[in-house]
Amino acid sequence: MQPRSIPLGSISESGSEERHERRDAAANRELLLQTAEVLFAQHGVENVSMADIAQAAGVGKGTLYRRFANKGELCLALMDAQLSDFQEAMLARMRQMVVDGESSMAQLDMFLDALVHFTAVHQPLLCEVQREGLFGNSTHLSLPHFWQHMTVSGLLQTAVLRQEISAELDIAYIADALLAPLKVDLFRFQREVRGFSVERISAGLRSLAASLKQVT
Repeated sequence: MQPRSIPLGSISESGSEERHERRDAAANRELLLQTAEVLFAQHGVENVSMADIAQAAGVGKGTLYRRFANKGELCLALMDAQLSDFQEAMLARMRQMVVDGESSMAQLDMFLDALVHFTAVHQPLLCEVQREGLFGNSTHLSLPHFWQHMTVSGLLQTAVLRQEISAELDIAYIADALLAPLKVDLFRFQREVRGFSVERISAGLRSLAASLKQVT
């Protein structure tokens, strides 16, 4: 029995087709993100549906939903670059503060203030992300709230080691408590119903963190 020959040409063609499909998928994804960004800016995030985005981008709904399961995922993708930039900027500032001899609690104060302002700028997108339940899942390390919790918890733990705050404090709980006002539904309530300014929210939150230094 003669061994079957391997159709090398078909392998090459198959690889070319796969690369073409990947390029098309990447192009569609970028088109959808750009279209969504324009529509959100024009009409507001809440007023734009997934169908609106697909229609404006000139693609089928199936193409859209293959890229993003819901509007929350699309909003998170839009924020991806901003989140990465924010994280890198915060880490760089904290490293410099360590070099300058600043305390862990001073770093926490800086981080909370920056986080309040970041939340204010991205509130509409964050509302959609939270609505789809994409926050707080420890199996998704890149998601915003989990990274924020790890940062706050890490700074508090270091503050304990440096004897800046009491070792008797429940660090895990306090990290949750400090970040709770920045969950976007409560943040939105404070801004739109209570009428709190961004500066007032930042000052109040940072005063709560500062009070930990008085605990003995």
